[in-house]
Amino acid sequence: MSLLDRVQRQQQEGATPAPPGPPASTLPRPTPAAPPRPAAPVAPPAPDPTGGRSALLARTGMQRAALGRPSAIQAQYQTLRALIHQRLVEEMLDEVNSSHEAVVAKLGELVSEIAAEQSLSLTRQDKQRLVEALTNDVLGLGPLEGLLADPDITEVMVNGPKHIFVEQRGKITRSPVTFESNEQLMQVIDRIVSSIGRRVDESSPMVDARLKDGSRVNVIIPPLALKGPTITIRKFSKDPLQVEDLVKFGTTTADMMEFVRACVAGRMNVVVSGGTGSGKTTTLNILSSFIPDDERIVTIEDAAELQLRQEHVVTLETRPPNVEGRGAVHIRELVINSLRMRPDRIVVGECRGGEALDMLQAMNTGHDGSLTTVHANTPSDVLARLETMVLMAGAELPSRAIREQIASAINLIVHQMRLRDGSRKIVNITEVLGFDGERVEVQDIFHFRQTGVDEDGRVLGYLTPTGTIPRCLEQLQAAGEAIDPSIFTPLRPAVVGGNS
Repeated sequence: MSLLDRVQRQQQEGATPAPPGPPASTLPRPTPAAPPRPAAPVAPPAPDPTGGRSALLARTGMQRAALGRPSAIQAQYQTLRALIHQRLVEEMLDEVNSSHEAVVAKLGELVSEIAAEQSLSLTRQDKQRLVEALTNDVLGLGPLEGLLADPDITEVMVNGPKHIFVEQRGKITRSPVTFESNEQLMQVIDRIVSSIGRRVDESSPMVDARLKDGSRVNVIIPPLALKGPTITIRKFSKDPLQVEDLVKFGTTTADMMEFVRACVAGRMNVVVSGGTGSGKTTTLNILSSFIPDDERIVTIEDAAELQLRQEHVVTLETRPPNVEGRGAVHIRELVINSLRMRPDRIVVGECRGGEALDMLQAMNTGHDGSLTTVHANTPSDVLARLETMVLMAGAELPSRAIREQIASAINLIVHQMRLRDGSRKIVNITEVLGFDGERVEVQDIFHFRQTGVDEDGRVLGYLTPTGTIPRCLEQLQAAGEAIDPSIFTPLRPAVVGGNS
């Protein structure tokens, strides 16, 4: 069994005892807790490729020793990688703008050279895997690169260096991939947040960020994360989903999307609601594609992740405070500023606080056709949450006035859920009718009717119109978006299987 195979087996089994490694003369045994030993007629002790602990690791007080002493096999592998990494830095120090291909080629040369110096026998497969791992460490996100490249994985959750979980087809499973140490994990975190000019340390242990492809990242580190640095990555599809994809997945129907398309094109204000991971951002992306190309769109987000395809789009992103605690720019301030930017449409990635008041006022003052998302369990809860968020703005308004604002601003609620089998569905399309003096009136136009669960745990049911004709049809027709009323006729369930 090769060196890399033995390392991988030990990491997956979580074993600390290890079989005896090659003779001591082939590679030194690292002693991180002891001072450097005098020079010996064997290879020198492994240098630290980071030049000591990274600044981020030192600031958070994370200690590599907390993971336990590495086995002999793991120590040899780590030392080999450290030597190659240090040699790469030394030999390419003056080549700051080296291409990806040049770095990979140089790593291949160094692996062969240092393996020969250490009298290590590496197969071609071992060499290829080692070069790939080092490339990910030097140019990418280390062990996460393989997970991010897998098109079937939609979410990556890192709970410390040795526990990584992924979501595939709606199901969460543990991945065999691990980090070597807290230090390696913190280096990856530093690389992610620094790429967009943000920071994470003991004074600011939580941060939202994004990857180069737009994937959303949340990071929280000790002392708030008790079991080690934690990363949650919501991956973005390289090819954004289209209406046809949602219909094929069983998330919605063609008739439902035709109605929503007419509402967006007809400049009605739409709220996309649902729980965490229900697919709100995906649906918001698709709804935004219905906005005509000749309109000016301003998007506002905490971490930019919307993928609008129109040409005239202004993307705004919040900013966290600096080291001195100053300079923060929140969504509410961006919403207020966007009103001065002559927008035809305002798209807010998520309303979660006082910005809801400014969003409602914008919708009520000529900026119709706006879109946003809200965390809520049902369409009725959306209205209650909006009322609560308006109060969070510090506005001393009576409940009646707030409800009147909501009723006149919001026209449609598209509610999405992640069902127990992992499938995602638009379970309600609800029209907001108005304010009756006490509460905001709503009516469901489409809904998902669940009929049961099969023996494999899949949710059974069907999407159907409720039979209610929307009151907004006349308004849509006046806007040039005529809809065939027959699409609102309730369906008989020919097929009740739940797609995922």
